[in-house]
Amino acid sequence: MFYKIVTYGCQMNVHESEKIAGLLEQCGYSPLPSEDIAPDIIVFNTCCIRDNAERRALGNIGVVKAEKKRNPALILAVCGCMTQQDGAKDVIKQRYPYVDIVLGTRNISRLPEEIGKVLASRAAAKKSDKRYRAFDTEYLSDYLNVDENTPVFRTSYPNAWVNIIYGCNNFCSYCIVPYVRGREVSRSVDDVLDEVKSCVDEGYGETTLLGQNVNSYGNDIADRDVNFAALLRKIDALDGKFRVRFMTSHPKDLNEEIADAMAQSNKICKNIHLPVQAGSDKVLRDMNRRYTREHYLGLIDMLRSKMPDIGITTDIMVGFPTETEEDFRDTVDLVEKVGYSNAFTFVYSPRKGTPAAAMPQIPYEIKKRRIGEIIKLQNSVTKRLSENYIGGVYEVLVEDVAPKHAGMVCGRTDSGRLVTFPGSSDDVGKFVDVRITESRSASLFGFAEDKPFDKQNG
Repeated sequence: MFYKIVTYGCQMNVHESEKIAGLLEQCGYSPLPSEDIAPDIIVFNTCCIRDNAERRALGNIGVVKAEKKRNPALILAVCGCMTQQDGAKDVIKQRYPYVDIVLGTRNISRLPEEIGKVLASRAAAKKSDKRYRAFDTEYLSDYLNVDENTPVFRTSYPNAWVNIIYGCNNFCSYCIVPYVRGREVSRSVDDVLDEVKSCVDEGYGETTLLGQNVNSYGNDIADRDVNFAALLRKIDALDGKFRVRFMTSHPKDLNEEIADAMAQSNKICKNIHLPVQAGSDKVLRDMNRRYTREHYLGLIDMLRSKMPDIGITTDIMVGFPTETEEDFRDTVDLVEKVGYSNAFTFVYSPRKGTPAAAMPQIPYEIKKRRIGEIIKLQNSVTKRLSENYIGGVYEVLVEDVAPKHAGMVCGRTDSGRLVTFPGSSDDVGKFVDVRITESRSASLFGFAEDKPFDKQNG
């Protein structure tokens, strides 16, 4: 029996798909070896953070109708953020009658049980209208304890995803996450350390700590000594050769204690993803971000004073309902001032149930122009920063063979910059010192210090 998982959205969803895979493996299913083979179960792990992700998921669920007709035994399951929206499970139930199972963001552990019920009902029923369908998006009361025992089938070697906190308490006015992910719940320090240590023992060279807001780690735990900075120091003290990244950080909760833990560590990467969203105080206030432009720029100065070579990336949203042209120019100015290694840029899209969705919306033509300008600016900043790497030697963890460059591999520096250099699949998972010889916008190219690359002889 074979399974196929289709994942949308953030790294949190990628890791949850690893848990879904672990549950399916426990049920006796194996990964689909080829698209030429029909799967026995398809699971859509959905996202609703942006309208485009939701539309793609619904479109692809619709496409599966034909596959279900060809193979009536196919089990189709839908889970993730999209299903947790108010009324979403009822829409799926009515509009997609061939969907068998719908689960939410905090009860995917029920998947094996629901698969069993679907199979049992099919064996017993003589009419299709009697078949069992599951539509359960209720949070499990003991979610954290159950999740600790959920098996994980990791698929992103040499990086291992490790959740440290679930949910979000911030309620940014444009964001659906608190409504579909629930309130913040931190894992215990011991459980996090045990998982990180297990990943290191299994040969993972990098661990990425996950949370909607990792800086809030420990706020829901009575022990005041439990916080994100302390967790980073404990992970840094673990034995073994490995690196640690984390995402995402909220600027309102980033502090000097966290920066010191990063700067003084041997294993925490000098790399941070710090979403700014906008450069205008008015827009930040309307977004309910709870920090100012000045405070954010102060954080950047503080980080760079402690870690001069830190790589800083961000999220930028254009076209928020109250964003004027002057507000947008403030964002442009901030991007120029900060000098991000990279920026993930988005056009605001209304999310039903959020305060911003009820505000008057900006015409798409204006959003399109603004996003184009930001992308062009950030590309020029990234290109300029890339040139500073030429001639330097950087330790790179090899992540994969380079998809567009035969005979080469790719990986990232401590600061998060992608590097491509000659190598083979045997190098994946290894730490290699690479001398940078060329930059192409966001990508860096070079050769391993112990294997100089002779261009003439290939």
